[in-house]
Amino acid sequence: MTPNAASASAFSGPSRRSFLASTAVATAAVAGGMPLLAACGGSASGKREGATSGKAADKLIPAYVASKIAQPDIPSKNGSAAGYTSKIDLAALAASVPDKLGTGASLKIMSPLWGTPPKPDCAYYKALDAEAGTKITWQNQDGNTYGEKLGAVLASSSIPDMVVVPSWELVGKISSAVTAKFMDLGPYLAGDKVKKYPNLAAIPSDAWRMSIFGGALRGIPMPAAPVPNIVPFYRKDIFDTKGYTVPKSADEFLSWAKEATSAKAKVWACGDMRWSAAGFFGVQPAGPLGWNIGSDGKLTYRIEHPEYLEHLEWVRKLFAAGVVHPDDKANTGDPTQRFTSGQTLVGNSDMSGWYGMTTEQAQSNPDFEVDGMDYFGADGGTPTLYAGQPAGIWSMIRKGASKETVENALAAANFAAAPYGTKERMFVDYGVEGTHYTVKDGVPVKNDRGVQEVNNAWVLLAAPAPYLAHPDFPEIARKQVEWQQRQGAFVKKTSTYGMNIVEPTRYATLSSQFEQLEIDFVRGNKKLSDVQQAISTWKSSGGDKLRDWYKQLLDKNGSGN
Repeated sequence: MTPNAASASAFSGPSRRSFLASTAVATAAVAGGMPLLAACGGSASGKREGATSGKAADKLIPAYVASKIAQPDIPSKNGSAAGYTSKIDLAALAASVPDKLGTGASLKIMSPLWGTPPKPDCAYYKALDAEAGTKITWQNQDGNTYGEKLGAVLASSSIPDMVVVPSWELVGKISSAVTAKFMDLGPYLAGDKVKKYPNLAAIPSDAWRMSIFGGALRGIPMPAAPVPNIVPFYRKDIFDTKGYTVPKSADEFLSWAKEATSAKAKVWACGDMRWSAAGFFGVQPAGPLGWNIGSDGKLTYRIEHPEYLEHLEWVRKLFAAGVVHPDDKANTGDPTQRFTSGQTLVGNSDMSGWYGMTTEQAQSNPDFEVDGMDYFGADGGTPTLYAGQPAGIWSMIRKGASKETVENALAAANFAAAPYGTKERMFVDYGVEGTHYTVKDGVPVKNDRGVQEVNNAWVLLAAPAPYLAHPDFPEIARKQVEWQQRQGAFVKKTSTYGMNIVEPTRYATLSSQFEQLEIDFVRGNKKLSDVQQAISTWKSSGGDKLRDWYKQLLDKNGSGN
């Protein structure tokens, strides 16, 4: 029951953090979860650095009890989300929370919000409180500057009862504050205790393992499918019209790009393809997931592998050949607009762009059709792709909260984690029929009030197992899930998969220069020797010591793969 909302900017600029922030609202609304490019964390203290995994983690996490409500039309496969493509009888929705678990006690929640915050007493908030048995005062903060507010609040003595913490904000003192300021939820959720909250029990175990901070279960997760979340989108309608064949190797892509580009006609083959190129060339993710023990038994980081340089050199060729839109080279304008207007034919985007761009263009450009290019190996063989982390946003409860406050917070999270095909999911995603949406041909459609009020607050408290459903465009859900399943067949896990790793503070900025260096190199503003020197400097200024730290961590906890 994905809310009817087009992505404002499906394609993003080159910044990893800005990408996460810009797509957070769109991907939270799509129950497939958040883009999971895990951020490096700071240090809580010597004993708080590291991770908890393996048997130690198994003792801390909730028992898993799968939901049996509304079985998917397309079951999960190869790590994909589940897919729902048939219409749901909205008049006969099941209840996943038949008895209200909330007592109506007051609860203050701080959460990021992208867009205009609803009024505190709006009909949406009132309706959700009535249904869940809660009484929430929302302290919504601008998602684009959330880290600043989060850091200030955690440094103070006044912390809301519940706080939403995104992975990309887990840097510096915020990371250490998580273990110091939020409570251990194990006494309420570990093992069979979670069965009081059936929707939380249905969250996959891997997501719960990612919710262990400082040796205790402190987070309630939004789970996500570990398959790739970045899609190399292409304009299928234009490809079909022109008779283009979708490329299946790096050389084929460059050859096609030269053919398709016509500066005179104001058409360029693509934008900056670094994100997709990482998949084409088999580059490991950034952050803790970038560490992996190879078949030779050696622990290495992503930038030490030859494919790291190879993928950058290939993207540089695209820029040098003039097949990249000039505005992409200059990092100006809106990449999504260039794609939807036909100025570029291929681009990178978070998966939510599939639905967002389709809905945005449905009325004004009915011939518009976007599709996802399958990842290929750079040489034309099978690709090597890497799993993203199974959770990247958590809601946490402050230490010292009363038992009633904790139970009401968990009641709210349990309501927010309701699976597709339930009354609770409809309330969270659409609000109240007649007030926030109407039903047309069996499909719920938000009105203006629904768009304004049914915003991204409740959805960040928790989420069900990853799924994709678009009642107004069911074929998009089918394409998304099938794309994930095809890519999932080639996904590997790195040695740090499923671990919520807190790196020592002294290494927090060790890799920070590489993103800008990559941006400059592919545009021809830096030389290959500059990148090679940066890698050498990374090793000597802490990379080799960080490798030793990771080796000890993996020796203690075991490998995630």
